Amino acid sequence: MLTALSIDNYALIEHLDVSFDTGMTTITGETGAGKSILLGALSLVLGKRADRSALKDSAKKCIIEAHFDIASYGLQSFFEQEALDYSNETIIRREIIPSGKSRAFVNDSPVNLDVLEQLANFLIDIHSQHQTLKLTKTEYQFQVLDALAGNQSLLEKYQETFTRYKQGNKELDLLRLAASQAQKDRDYNQFLYDELIAADLQTDMLALVEAKVQELASVHDIQQSLAAGIQIIEAEEIGLLHLLGQLRLELKTAIQKSADLEGLPLRLENLHAELTDIHSDLQMKSGGLESDPEALALAENQLQNIYTLLKKHQAASILELIQKRDFLETQLENTEQQQERIAKLEQRTAKDEEHLTKLAVELREQRHEAIPDLISKMENLIAKMGMQNARFQIELIPSDTFLSQGQDQMEFLFSANMGGKFGLLKNVASGGELSRIMLAIKALLSKYKKLPSIIFDEIDTGVSGAISDEIARIMTQMASYMQVFTITHLPQVAAKGSQHFKVYKTIYNEGTQTQIKELNKEERIAEIAKMVSGKELTPTALEHAKELLN
Repeated sequence: MLTALSIDNYALIEHLDVSFDTGMTTITGETGAGKSILLGALSLVLGKRADRSALKDSAKKCIIEAHFDIASYGLQSFFEQEALDYSNETIIRREIIPSGKSRAFVNDSPVNLDVLEQLANFLIDIHSQHQTLKLTKTEYQFQVLDALAGNQSLLEKYQETFTRYKQGNKELDLLRLAASQAQKDRDYNQFLYDELIAADLQTDMLALVEAKVQELASVHDIQQSLAAGIQIIEAEEIGLLHLLGQLRLELKTAIQKSADLEGLPLRLENLHAELTDIHSDLQMKSGGLESDPEALALAENQLQNIYTLLKKHQAASILELIQKRDFLETQLENTEQQQERIAKLEQRTAKDEEHLTKLAVELREQRHEAIPDLISKMENLIAKMGMQNARFQIELIPSDTFLSQGQDQMEFLFSANMGGKFGLLKNVASGGELSRIMLAIKALLSKYKKLPSIIFDEIDTGVSGAISDEIARIMTQMASYMQVFTITHLPQVAAKGSQHFKVYKTIYNEGTQTQIKELNKEERIAEIAKMVSGKELTPTALEHAKELLN
């Protein structure tokens, strides 16, 4: 409930502080006294856009502050979601500086207007003849029917499942699209991967294959070189082995006669052994060396394949090709895992769909049971407000798709006259009829769900007599379930309030100010008497006012 309102430097208000009680509060005042200014100030604190034209004194800041008791609204999760400090006594403040810019605060934490408007929807409902359009919205009509049907818990389960179902389908669409593209890429990636696997890549293989190709391609030249080398070693008289033997003989005498040459025999012996080994190796290599065109072709193909892979993958080394192979392997594994994720998500979504269907059927059944009761209560209420011949029809039309409120679409039909044709409420009801219907609906809803504080802004305009008495009675009944404010020109309505404020203008320092005052019992009698008879307080009007208050 709204417990207090403070206004500084707004429109015709210089300063105002007012406190409110539970139950029904009536606000009266002459036309032009400034009742709409109060609503305007409250609208600002609830998130309406503002500019510097709202300032009474354009050189000063405008501050509007509203205190709310929100203990019974269950808004802790909203405050957590928006990172706001929660308090049962919550204070909303709106400031407008002379430049026209504004700031908003909830419990001293700055908020943007979107958050403020969301919070305001839980706290205040300003209802006027011009604000009944939501009554014609299907979403609101379902809220009314479901409240009477007691569908709140069932609807929460449905909407929780519906949200998960929609999210699952959205995720499935994205996964399937990605999987479709991945499948197109998969065949090509598999081909590239198989190519790299077949190449049996090793980090040092390029140099080895290049050497092998060079050797196999040069067999004849190598054979010639080896043969020439063998000839140089083993030729008679001029071969290296023969000449080495001659050297040993020539140096034999010198070695025997010179101590400085004692180490030469061993060195000559080692040289002879090494030359003999080289001769043996050359003979062995020459004997095993032969032309192999088939092996050469295989080696050349292997080398060309490596060159092709390096070019195809724009790699500078075998190591980069190995890294590319491993990456492709991961991609192929991910494609397989993606299919597994799709399968699991399809199973979950199918279960959600089955559950949704079951919940939607339960919702429909309970709605059908509640429709006659809703129609009866609505027709009884509006009959008391002067619409004795008005009739309602509510039709539920099954839908093939899941909607936010189930698998039903609704047609809320209305006929204002006996025997008249039914038409969609939004098409056939007048503004005055919508206003009374809305009052009836709010009166019904107040018994079944926690509603925000409601402000009726002169919705009783144009009615009088017994109808005004009934409107006042309905508002009074609502006030037993919720906080009700009514701005009215009707004495019958004004007399029903447990708290009564009068809005009036005063002249101060050659300027006009709007003031508000809570009336005591005697002041209420006088105010209601004026509403009955005009400005002149007659004994009859005063007696009538006392009767209304009693």
